[in-house]
Amino acid sequence: MKPTLTHFDEAGRAAMVDVAGKPETERVAVARGRVAMQPATLALIAEGKAGKGDVLGVARIAGIMAAKRTAELIPLCHPLMLTKVSVELTVAEPDAVEIEAQVRVTGRTGVEMEALTAVTVAALTVYDMVKAVDRGLRIEEVRLVLKEGGKSGRFEAEA
Repeated sequence: MKPTLTHFDEAGRAAMVDVAGKPETERVAVARGRVAMQPATLALIAEGKAGKGDVLGVARIAGIMAAKRTAELIPLCHPLMLTKVSVELTVAEPDAVEIEAQVRVTGRTGVEMEALTAVTVAALTVYDMVKAVDRGLRIEEVRLVLKEGGKSGRFEAEA
């Protein structure tokens, strides 16, 4: 059987997936990404000396807020009552901030988009806060690494 895209109706028009008939299950998604930079820029972040303040703290809050607003940003996402959002940012010597977001919900649809949105917005926030000292910043490797729950079960990305 050929896989089909779920966000299109019979006429090929974009449509929101009807999840009314799906059972509510515990669902979790974990996404990761990184912001690569010059070692001197990472040192400013690690030492708390970036001109705009606590880069990692602000990016953590931005990621959490973004996960909660994913349905406002991605047109066909369902609004969800998330039960948990965590965003962790880690200084990774010599030249990157690594980001991981975990999102949970008990519901009829998964939270992959919320986890990916959290990582992406956290990365954009890091970028915004240090771009004045490093124009070569790179947002890299944003990806889903774990998904559990629902009909399709568990997905874990290869290391």
